[in-house]
Amino acid sequence: MMAIKNIDLGNLFNVQLAIENFPFVISGLPMTLLISIVGMLMGLILGLVLALARSSRWIILRWPARVYISFMRGTPMLVFLFILYFGLPVIRVELTAITAACLGFGLNSAAYIAEINRASLNSIDKGQWESAKALNLTYWQTLRKVILPQATRIAIPPLTNVFMDLIKATSLAAVITVPELFQKAQIVGGREFDVMTMYILVALIYWPICILISFVQDRLEAHYSKFVTASGI
Repeated sequence: MMAIKNIDLGNLFNVQLAIENFPFVISGLPMTLLISIVGMLMGLILGLVLALARSSRWIILRWPARVYISFMRGTPMLVFLFILYFGLPVIRVELTAITAACLGFGLNSAAYIAEINRASLNSIDKGQWESAKALNLTYWQTLRKVILPQATRIAIPPLTNVFMDLIKATSLAAVITVPELFQKAQIVGGREFDVMTMYILVALIYWPICILISFVQDRLEAHYSKFVTASGI
């Protein structure tokens, strides 16, 4: 059994070191947010397309979407980043570290977002489609004006979780030299021989960001709840 003796909490977190290096570490935040936001926007757009294709009656659309979703959900994000940044140059396709990170997180998150969208769209009562058809609305008009507003309210909580996971997962981009939060913390930790302080510091930076996202989630849920109430869902 491992024995724990004489723990020196002063060695766990060096407050002075954290304060002195906070400006340098926080300088990686814009890059973290850039990758997260670009990746999420790409995921939302592609995820909606995949969700509609996944639910299509046309097999030529349905099966490619299923294969894509299965592959992205079944492979580690880190491996995919390595494929994009280190693997593609083999076939003479070279991406910058930032481009590879944005593309990687966007393509990967799209698979999870697609399943969230599909479940949210399928949860809307079929009577909504029938009522819209009776009003002579086209498929796309029904989707945009009737179905999507209701499905959005249902999808907001899981989509927020995806965004939070995306922000935290951007730390993986450090392995392909993207100068984001975690990579900055690693630089200081290696230079000062105190990685624990830097790891705790970067964790304390991620935490309030996720709290802010949770607040935005509550506001969005309140905004879209009127569509759910109006439809009786």
